[in-house]
Amino acid sequence: MLETSARLLRLLSLLQAHREWSGADLAERLGVTPRTVRRDVDRLRELGYPVNASPGTGGGYQLGAGAELPPLLLDDDEAVAVAVGLRTAAGQGIEGIGETSVRALAKLEQVLPGRLRRRVSALNAFTVPMLRGPRPSAVDPAVLTELANLCRDAERLRFEYRDHEGAPTRRTVEPHRLVCSEHRWYLVAWDVDRDDWRTFRVDRITPRPPHGPRFQPRRPPADDLAAYVSKGVSTRAYASHAVIRLLVPVEEAAERISPSAGTLEAETADSCILRTGAASLDVMVIHVMMLGFEFEVLEPAELTEAVRTARDRLARSLARAEEPRPRTPDSADRTPGTPSGSSAAR
Repeated sequence: MLETSARLLRLLSLLQAHREWSGADLAERLGVTPRTVRRDVDRLRELGYPVNASPGTGGGYQLGAGAELPPLLLDDDEAVAVAVGLRTAAGQGIEGIGETSVRALAKLEQVLPGRLRRRVSALNAFTVPMLRGPRPSAVDPAVLTELANLCRDAERLRFEYRDHEGAPTRRTVEPHRLVCSEHRWYLVAWDVDRDDWRTFRVDRITPRPPHGPRFQPRRPPADDLAAYVSKGVSTRAYASHAVIRLLVPVEEAAERISPSAGTLEAETADSCILRTGAASLDVMVIHVMMLGFEFEVLEPAELTEAVRTARDRLARSLARAEEPRPRTPDSADRTPGTPSGSSAAR
């Protein structure tokens, strides 16, 4: 009986782990006959697990979606990975996920064996999440799910969109993909009214159903949508654009420059190209200087002039700081070494 129960758990673990399995593959993994596999599958079904079977030479077994969530079977590394993921989810900008993650983590810890509970507890007690930049903008998970479903089903989305000043507009788009950055979620979609691709911040989207109709998916604006969105939010959205050579390896630059601040491209082993944007060229100069890297402006030429102007302004400031200070009348009348407020002659 114990051997049968252990084999059922192993079978369930295999079905949860991956794709469709053939009966022969499962029999080989479990060390039993295909007939025993069929009996074990029937036992799982009696316990409420929806195991689907497809006939024929190309058929096999697959764990289907059921009315209730079945218990998950996790090995040691998987359990610790889930615990780390739950903890990290608290800071990823999805509204309500933080509290939900804490509850889920508490339930997970209750059923973990002692050796794993100590590992997870150590992670909780001795790690502190650090997110660069501002706190992520909260996104309603229901909205995120709705957008993902519309992308999957190729169904038009109608929504109200707020710009950076809070002004609302009505939009109708063909949603393509969701892209998650370090701080925000974005929707890449074909804007029906503007006849072009657009990128929308999900935290500014308020769906206005009914949605539809279905559409034929278009070729995306880029093969690498993450790079496409990064370029849009770090460069295209700003009035001033620049291309700058940084005299450091691209890996070192990436440690300080997030995808929302600019796009990086390796040039040589010791240099890379930064494409970025800013509200003005003066702001661009400050932005580049604050990176702390040696650099060379490639374009525009106006940025080189802005750097030169900043250099001259700094030089004048340093020159003034080095000029001898005029002595005040009080200090001129004071005998050297005589404390202020005392008399030179008593």
